[in-house]
Amino acid sequence: MTDNVSSRVDTPTNISLNPSVSVSESLEYKTVSVFLVLLVCGVGIVGNIMVVLVVFTTRHMRTPTNCYLVSLAIADLTVLVAAGLPNVSDSLTGTWVFGHAGCLGITYLQYLGINVSSCSITAFTVERYIAICHPMKAQTVCTVSRAKRIIAGVWIFTCVYCMLWFFLVDIEVTEDGHVVCGYKVERELYLPIYLIDFAIFYVIPLLLAIVLYTLIARGADKGGEGEVNMTNSWGPVTKMLAVVVILFALLWMPYRTLVLINSFVSKEYLDAWFLLFCRTCIYANSAINPVIYNAMSQKFRSAFRGLYRCQRLEGNQRTMSVIQASLGTVRDPRTSQANSNGTNEKARRAVFNEPIDVTTKQNGSGCSETISVNRTNTDKSTDGGLGAFSDREGPFEIPVDREESGSPSTHDNTTLSDTSTTNDQQILTNM
Repeated sequence: MTDNVSSRVDTPTNISLNPSVSVSESLEYKTVSVFLVLLVCGVGIVGNIMVVLVVFTTRHMRTPTNCYLVSLAIADLTVLVAAGLPNVSDSLTGTWVFGHAGCLGITYLQYLGINVSSCSITAFTVERYIAICHPMKAQTVCTVSRAKRIIAGVWIFTCVYCMLWFFLVDIEVTEDGHVVCGYKVERELYLPIYLIDFAIFYVIPLLLAIVLYTLIARGADKGGEGEVNMTNSWGPVTKMLAVVVILFALLWMPYRTLVLINSFVSKEYLDAWFLLFCRTCIYANSAINPVIYNAMSQKFRSAFRGLYRCQRLEGNQRTMSVIQASLGTVRDPRTSQANSNGTNEKARRAVFNEPIDVTTKQNGSGCSETISVNRTNTDKSTDGGLGAFSDREGPFEIPVDREESGSPSTHDNTTLSDTSTTNDQQILTNM
């Protein structure tokens, strides 16, 4: 048994550090491990998918900061799927079931998600610093197109960097028949790699975040470059992102510290329950960010709620489409002459003896909602009352939330106005 335990101890992978056989195969450990991992990963997968959806489907959510948050969400999804879910099967079966290709691919994706998460946090920290401390420069530097290019560069660099792990891990069959995915060479040879990872993707991002957020706090108070005080407009966003950074530091600290210590000691510390705690912290870090956005950002909160309304609004739109089609086919005898002269709209009004128009608006998450608006005072509009819903950046620019935005009644005699921000500086501040 000693030889078997030693064999497994000497071959851990980065996230799936393998505890001793006796503890990991106990029913208590398996139950707690599977429950925690499924709970945290389930919440994280759903939450991060929602973050990606609300930014992709809602035009006013497409800001430079939110682009970095989408990158972070995709990286967190990668960690949860590549590290969390395989850990469940490992806990249940006690052996590696994904074969050689799975060992290489899953280990690669684990490191890819971890490192991209760190780089994305660093990127939005720098973006916050420029936006607050150098607001004039931010108008040309902090743009969505630039954010997309930076994100693409981060993913390309990290994809190439993590290819190193294709040559460092492999599966191994122990004497008791267990298959493990672990080190391919001696453990001591991995020390430089772990130290580089620890420095580039943990220490440097945290030191940079401490320095930049300190400058942000001072710059916000002074207004930055002689500009107006930006504390009120930038404060909520900056505080939310600072919380993301702090939780990243705290939740990754147990595992990073353990790996660093085990890289130098002759006998590794691999207590099963402590390893479960470390892994759970990693998964929690990847799962908690959407919760933070929902708790600290009104715009994300409104957009998340909009996702649940989509089905209902689509049903309403289909109903109104049927009504529109019916209105197009119904004819009143008194208006037949008008119809022949091309005035179908007035004929439809005559049927109900009420001048109405059926228009479509967009809610905060990009879902279409069809409403009826009295057009008594809007006949002079050359766009037939739809001009209020048109925007130079497309239809998804109109964030209408009846519960929070105070939108007009559907039977007002006024046209709904565009509530999107047009000032470039204000666009940068929106979450």
